[in-house]
Amino acid sequence: MRKAAVITDTTACIPQEQVQQYGIEIVPVQLIFEDKTYRDGIDISASEFYARLRQASKPPTTSSSSPELYLEAFQKAAQGAEGIICITEPSKFSAMFESASVAREMAGKTMPGVDIEILDCTTAAAGQGLVALAAARAAATGQKLKGVKETAEHVMERVNLFAALDTLQYLVKSGRVPQAAALVNSILQIKPVFTLNHVDARTVALPRTIESAMKRILKLMERNVVKGEPLHVAVMHADALDNTIVLRNRIASQFNCSELFITEFTPVMGVHTGPGLVGTAFYGESA
Repeated sequence: MRKAAVITDTTACIPQEQVQQYGIEIVPVQLIFEDKTYRDGIDISASEFYARLRQASKPPTTSSSSPELYLEAFQKAAQGAEGIICITEPSKFSAMFESASVAREMAGKTMPGVDIEILDCTTAAAGQGLVALAAARAAATGQKLKGVKETAEHVMERVNLFAALDTLQYLVKSGRVPQAAALVNSILQIKPVFTLNHVDARTVALPRTIESAMKRILKLMERNVVKGEPLHVAVMHADALDNTIVLRNRIASQFNCSELFITEFTPVMGVHTGPGLVGTAFYGESA
């Protein structure tokens, strides 16, 4: 039995092979599409979702995972571990941290001997995935829950995330940005580059093409790492594999990557970004 198990949710965009390799428990976030509810990654695949999204007249919405889903994940993880760390999307953006916290209280009555820590992540998408992967690797070496949590917090402080949107229309539909943004986008055809670090989501560049956006992302990476240091890098996309392969190859040739993989935005993330997003999350091994 392990000392600690790692739980996160589908917003972390962790490739399935790594989920299986490290025994990470994934809580599905619910997606509501054309009045039907889907469990992200279970009832609908990313390719099916993006194909339907391009044709949809009514934008889909999301619903945070219920405490019962987290409790179910806690119970499953407890079968093979003495302690559990659950890493959620930032509480500023969703109610998943709250749901996980309620589930921990519920678990206290039925699983009194299991220590459960809830970590409110300060990054999201593949950034959150990198934090969960670092925690899972620490757990795989036999570290106790305290050490696994410290590893996750240490990585969380260093993760950077930069991504470019192909369009702003899905953000507008979701109500996350003013309608004026859609007007600017339609006139200028901008491909805004944004960052999400330490729960600070903001635009950092307004290039006109995805090619220019990828070049800007590489420049931003250069500014945020120590030259030559080993990097852990996730290159993420929303139904934009060709551009993502180009970005991955440029990162591989330009930086010293000890870990580099491509991951797809799960449907629950694609609801807000739409197809075409490309970006990267990364952190350096230098302490």
